[in-house]
Amino acid sequence: MKIAVVGATGMVGQVMLKVLEERNFPVTELIPVASEKSVGKKISFKGNEYSIVSMQTAIDMKPEIALFSAGGNTSLEFAPKFAEVGTTVIDNSSAFRMMEDKKLVVPEINASELSKNDKIIANPNCSTIQLVMVLHPLNLKYNLKRVIVSTYQSVTGTGKNAVDQLNAEITGDNDVAKVYPYEIFKNALPQCDVFAEDDYTKEEIKLMTEPKKIMGDDSFNLSATAVRVPVQGGHSESVNIEFENDFDLDEVRKILSETPGVVVMDDVSNKIYPMPLYSEGKDEVFVGRIRRDRSQPNTLNMWIVADNLRKGAATNAVQIAEYLLENHLV
Repeated sequence: MKIAVVGATGMVGQVMLKVLEERNFPVTELIPVASEKSVGKKISFKGNEYSIVSMQTAIDMKPEIALFSAGGNTSLEFAPKFAEVGTTVIDNSSAFRMMEDKKLVVPEINASELSKNDKIIANPNCSTIQLVMVLHPLNLKYNLKRVIVSTYQSVTGTGKNAVDQLNAEITGDNDVAKVYPYEIFKNALPQCDVFAEDDYTKEEIKLMTEPKKIMGDDSFNLSATAVRVPVQGGHSESVNIEFENDFDLDEVRKILSETPGVVVMDDVSNKIYPMPLYSEGKDEVFVGRIRRDRSQPNTLNMWIVADNLRKGAATNAVQIAEYLLENHLV
């Protein structure tokens, strides 16, 4: 099983390698791929050293699976070239997510839609993944009507340079290259990604469109506000959910606690609730502060947290690869 990791030196690429190792994915030959300036450099995996190769070299090696985390433009250019030689690409960028002929997959929800013909599979947005992991089981039971989500997103979602900016600002170093238009330390930026014509950001638009495709349901409405906060690991979401049908809070907790990949942390009497500090380095989606909305019927408030580099990116991609392998689709 030859596996290529495209973008192997980036934050998500590094976590992909870590997750492949932790989950003991049956890699017989690792093909790390990065930019031309990194070609020839060494990375370690399972105690062995591998040389980073160029994109064309990796394509010529015809891996069974290529995990992509190298940006949308790179994916658009090279993912089809891998697919042409028979490689199944699992792409972490937004390039293919909303294309009609491409599957957008969270394995716990819709992996069963995959077939051998799917040579380019899209990995959803990090904030979307943790949201749908909770919305999906509740939708099956109560029928979603409207969802309002506000995110509190880690700087790791922007990449290593954003982490460097935050850490430099913490120490008072203002000479660091600025990734954000303003200081992030002691601040909150109501802008994740660039603004579209209607003044929503690209991140908010992803959150409003991707869940419907993953869940195969466009009958509910969804609105989002995405905010960057000075946190180094893990995205948080405040979510207000209106259902068509009424619910019982204990039943909601039971449904979520029985959902694979979801952990309920909801004991406010003991100050137990999800926090990014707790989620960092873990693969589960954590949910708590589950309570009725006092302002209208059939409506629920909750707080959802997950490590955006793991379940929000690398782990979800590796889980897709595991599903492909287990079901003989590669």
